Order: sequence, then C-alpha cells, then structure tokens
Amino acid sequence: MKKIMTFANAPIITVGASVVGKKEHEGPLGSTFDIHDDTCEFGMSTWEGSETEMQRMALQTALAKAKLTADDIDCVFAGDLMNQCTGASYGMKSFASRYFGLYGACSTFAEGLILSSMAVSCGFSALSAVVTSSHFCSAERQFRFPIEYGCQRTPTSQWTVTGSGAVIIGSNGDGPRIVDALPGRITDKGITDVNNMGAAMAPAAIDTLNLYFTESNTSPRDYDLILTGDLGREGHSVLREFMRSDGYDIENNSNDCGMMIFSASAQDVHSGGSGCGCCATVFSSYILPRLVKKELNNILLIATGALMSPDRLKQGDSIPGIAHLVHIVS
Repeated sequence: MKKIMTFANAPIITVGASVVGKKEHEGPLGSTFDIHDDTCEFGMSTWEGSETEMQRMALQTALAKAKLTADDIDCVFAGDLMNQCTGASYGMKSFASRYFGLYGACSTFAEGLILSSMAVSCGFSALSAVVTSSHFCSAERQFRFPIEYGCQRTPTSQWTVTGSGAVIIGSNGDGPRIVDALPGRITDKGITDVNNMGAAMAPAAIDTLNLYFTESNTSPRDYDLILTGDLGREGHSVLREFMRSDGYDIENNSNDCGMMIFSASAQDVHSGGSGCGCCATVFSSYILPRLVKKELNNILLIATGALMSPDRLKQGDSIPGIAHLVHIVS
C-alpha cells in the first residue's frame, strides 16, 4: 500500500505569522518575526497565559495579513506542549471556527499541516488554519524543573522556544503548495535521557526520510532544502551520519529549525532550540517568504517530536519519537 499521501488538489499556504519572545528576537532570524515581547509575558500574569496569548496573536496576525476574519476559517488545527493542549484551547476559544486540538510534541506543526491539507484537498474545508506554540517557562515547569530551581543544563539539552506560528491553508489563490506528505510512525530506540531530545527524535526522522525517498523514488539532491524541526545540533548530527550510512547524503542541503533560530556562539542554548513553537515560527516567518519569492522551490519539512511523559520516565520507560514529513513546492 502506498504510504505517501499525494494531494490531487494541492492545498496552498496563503500566509504565515509568528510571535516570539526576547531570546528568539535576539537570534539570527529576529528581524523576520512579526511580533516580539521582551518580557515574554505578552501582558499575561502566568506563563501558561502568555502562551495562550501568543497563539491568539499569531492567528490574529495571520488573518490580518490575509485580510480575513475568523468567520472565514472553517477549521483550526492547533496544539502545544502543555497538558490537555490548554495553550491551544484557551488561545483559540475567541475564534468561531471548528477546532481540532493536536498533540505531537514538537512535530505538532507538521501534523497540523498534514491534517489541514487533507481537509482542504478533500473539500471539507475551503480555509483552514494551523497554529502551534511553546513557552520556555511553561515547558520547563511541566517537563523538567521549575525555573527557580536553577538546574544546570547538559550540553545535549535544548532550549524550548518561546513562540507561536500560524499559517492559513486554502484551496484557492497564490502561494506555495503542499503536494504530498508522509505521516510518521512511532520509533523508540530506548533513549531515556530527558536532556537529549535530539537523540530520541533522530531515529524517527531517519525512518521517515528513508521511507519517503524509497516510496517517492527521489534522493536528497532533488530538493533545495531538507528542513528538520527540531533536532538541534546533537540530533541533526545523528541524522546526517545515519542517512549517509544508508546511502543518502544530506550534508549540503539540510538544516534544522532548532539550529537556525538561535546563535550557537552568542546565545547559551547548548544544542539549540526545541518546542512546538520552534518549527512553526521559523517556517512561518523565514522559510515561507523564501518560498513565496521562489528563493526556495522544492523543500521537505520534517518536524520531529519526542512523545515523552515525565511520569513514564520515572517508571523506567524510554522516550518514543515521531517525525511527520510535508513536501512543499513554490
């Protein structure tokens, strides 16, 4: 059975928007983001409230760019890292659209792109929105330690991006097209280190990329960019090495959102960025405009996620990974 989903009516990414915090704005891509807040609070009194507000602002900005209102959007696919996806559900409650709450850890943005493309391509929706977010403080508190604890970070650890990205997917108009996609399968290689998400996620990216190249009868050289998000330096190094051993050299045309959003030399983020907001903000405000300008014409976006549970790790379980692939052409 064919595993790649080919969209006969290729959905169009009409517009993107992003909202980020201080550290992200100070990074190499800072000038490309639409909105930033140097307090990372976004006018809210809690970190969870701040993340909720980022999602609302990201979608509202995307709608404004597209000259649309919430009533024009048939479906919203949204997610985050918090329990019960509260960032998405609270952030989207002011929009009168059908809502699907998603959780794929850091892969949620690509998961949303695939599901929204299915809805648009099949005619169930004329316009859909995809919104994801993460916040450093809310993520640290939920998955690791309270910020006040001052825990020392290991070299392989990643910095959860404070940010939210939103895109609008339509059946008509101009813009890059999502021509096909390959949903990932859960891959678990026994990694138990909560401070090495790259190692936990890389096997899933390897599995998805290998399967995609085999099924599509293509090779890395057929694409302008193979973009993962967000393995960080540790995970991306593992990916390159294993893909090379499998006969696929991605050294010259691959990058990772977690490596791009922060400066390795100027910002103390160790292995790079992570979180649902990492891939979403980098794609929405840096990659998408390059596709629109045709600086990029043919890319693979592979968003990776560590499907971890702090409780299951304490019970001795390992960290499963997932990687969803989306093929986009200008």
